[in-house]
Amino acid sequence: MKMHFCIPVSQQRSDALGGRYVLYSVYLDGFLFCRVRYSQLHGWNEQLRRVFGNCLPPFPPKYYLAMTTAMADERRDQLEQYLQNVTMDPNVLRSDVFTEFLKLAQLNTFNIATKKACLDIFLPNEQSIKIEIITSDTAERVLEVVSYKIGLCRELLGYFGLFLIRFGKEGKLSVVKKLADFELPYVSLGSSEVENCKVGLRKWYMDPSLDSMLMDCSVAVDLLYMQAIQDIEKGWAKPTEAQRQKLEAFQKEDNQTKFLELAREVQHYGYLQLDPCTCDYPEPGSGAVLSVGNNEISCCITLPDSQTQDIVFQMSRVKCWQVTFLGTPLDTDGPQTTLNQNLELRFQYSEDSCWQWFVIYTKQAFLLSSCLKKMISEKMVKLAAENTEMQIEVLEQSKSKKYHIQQSQQKDYSSFLSRKSKIKIAKDDCVFGNIKEEDL
Repeated sequence: MKMHFCIPVSQQRSDALGGRYVLYSVYLDGFLFCRVRYSQLHGWNEQLRRVFGNCLPPFPPKYYLAMTTAMADERRDQLEQYLQNVTMDPNVLRSDVFTEFLKLAQLNTFNIATKKACLDIFLPNEQSIKIEIITSDTAERVLEVVSYKIGLCRELLGYFGLFLIRFGKEGKLSVVKKLADFELPYVSLGSSEVENCKVGLRKWYMDPSLDSMLMDCSVAVDLLYMQAIQDIEKGWAKPTEAQRQKLEAFQKEDNQTKFLELAREVQHYGYLQLDPCTCDYPEPGSGAVLSVGNNEISCCITLPDSQTQDIVFQMSRVKCWQVTFLGTPLDTDGPQTTLNQNLELRFQYSEDSCWQWFVIYTKQAFLLSSCLKKMISEKMVKLAAENTEMQIEVLEQSKSKKYHIQQSQQKDYSSFLSRKSKIKIAKDDCVFGNIKEEDL
């Protein structure tokens, strides 16, 4: 599936010889990832093409005459589409050509030298471990270092991920974003502009039944146990009073196995809860708290009379979704490095044989989209296991297990729309009725 790359702005710059060039601000999951020139991206595409041939998406052509404003906007849109499409190929994502270019782009954008450094990684019990890294180490590499330090079985790395996590007042916890494998945690943390933000280790799967794959590794069980306790304490998982008493008893006995067995029966166990946000149901501006996991989106909506209503959307009935940036154009020369103040995620849902759009306004729209994609990929793995004729390749769940899916079966259910696209859609609401999941 496509990654959440976008290029909302570009800037005209002058080089040392007085020439003019365009610098593109590339955002990943709503945060500034790097700034690059067209010539840099063109050279990178040539390197990728020498390795992968014509299987790459088309790259925007060179212009040998001065570009008009319309041509410049078109190139920016084309570069954005290229970045989104090139990341759909897992072989490209794993390649050194792909990773090395993006590593250098991140370092240069934020003026970070390649050097030794220390990085604190917070565990689910909110205690941290200090590891020695290189500033150019990717999240994938940092996760390997963490696993070695705590003794986590290497073959289970695919079930965990590194996240930017904000620790708020009164013990509140907010997951800001999942770090992509090729991101540099040291750079992303320093450039995030999020107060009290840390790099944290959490499990990265949405299907609670996958816990069973980790139970033979004592360190993995420790991590699951820590996260389960944290989720219950933060109110993300919601045990009944009887369940809570039994869980407390198991916790006093330090009986992790029994604790986790019961925890899996708790409402919203293993779900990721978003910060309070707003939605358009039952009317625009309604407050909502979303929990995502186990193939569903669970919404606790505050009604106008201050009563609450729980609504559950099953992923099997979600056709597609899109993230849209609603904010005003960014200050092209300002310090802003995040898009997440003004985002919406809308998904198309089947109810009573009728497709409807449900809109959520949240600064965590990209994180929510990542969770939806994760649930779909896990569902595809299950279908592959149940149907031996279907072959599917999944890299995130377990890097030691490979499946294959025919190209005709690959669909991307998500998309990112710039503010420009949003304005266009607002003028012609019937566009939504024509969107197909193959188009997203």
